Amino acid sequence: MPKAVVCRELGPPERLRLESFEAPPLGPGEVRVAIHAAGINFPDILMAAGEYQLKPELPFTPGMEAAGEVIEVDAAEGVAVGDKVIVKLRHGGYASEAVVTPAQLTPLPSTFDFAEGATFLAAHGTAYHGLIDRGQLKSAEVLLVHGAGGGVGLAAVEMGKMLGATVIAAASSEEKLAVAQARGADHLVLYSREPFRDAVKRITDGRGVDVVYDPVGGEIFENSLRCIAWGARLLVIGFTGGIGLARTNLLLIKGASVLGVRAGEAVRKNPALGEVRQRKLLEWAEAGKIRPNVSHRLPLEDYAQAMRLLIDRKAIGRVALMMR
Repeated sequence: MPKAVVCRELGPPERLRLESFEAPPLGPGEVRVAIHAAGINFPDILMAAGEYQLKPELPFTPGMEAAGEVIEVDAAEGVAVGDKVIVKLRHGGYASEAVVTPAQLTPLPSTFDFAEGATFLAAHGTAYHGLIDRGQLKSAEVLLVHGAGGGVGLAAVEMGKMLGATVIAAASSEEKLAVAQARGADHLVLYSREPFRDAVKRITDGRGVDVVYDPVGGEIFENSLRCIAWGARLLVIGFTGGIGLARTNLLLIKGASVLGVRAGEAVRKNPALGEVRQRKLLEWAEAGKIRPNVSHRLPLEDYAQAMRLLIDRKAIGRVALMMR
């Protein structure tokens, strides 16, 4: 019987349970996918705790992205048994199989394994939406990436460099910075070594940065306002470090903009935006220009440990659950 991680009561990862379930029959036009890997994302953790904007009815299975192989179809056009695919979900990915529609499937890039496919679209999609759709990053601009060792941060480092920006990567450890440098970062800032706003001013000769990519929030966001250039764009990706406060006087003085980044919601509001994004991401993946850094691959039964790697900031890039 297939297995899934199930949330029956809200709380920390340890309250989740691994359970067997009866495989449901396919509805018209549906597809059954044998999931080989699922990506761990912060929204999964927040959703299981009841702290995310989307609150599924209990019980539910976390997991917003996965990858695997099509094993059954019911008159679904454009999909065949044996296709290797990425599965896009709002939840349900921490399972050994899933029933979805063809619209939820994307071909797995030939350059990726299943763990890479399961950790690709959420982080790199967020980086694309933030840097291109919202931040309109231009070649030769200076990009500051906070949390550069995390999944969305490392994706932004890689993509920012590919787009021609000078990338300043800021992270909490030398190990994370080493990976960021390998992905193209031009300058490295260790939070514990030097106040990052001082480091940015030193690196830019006092000019400041054009775009700030911030998945951390809190004091990181507030201090970012003090090292921006005229016309800067501050991208709010998340708030793992708390909710930051915007000093409107600093925004006014610098003619700066604060932009919220919700890649998934943007596509739900404007599907055409998602089509362009997905096409470009797959094109870059096939060309070998972008690739997730999967620092940990754990079996499905170690779901709590895998989620804790993100909570405790021990992951570098992405974490994947492996079903096979």
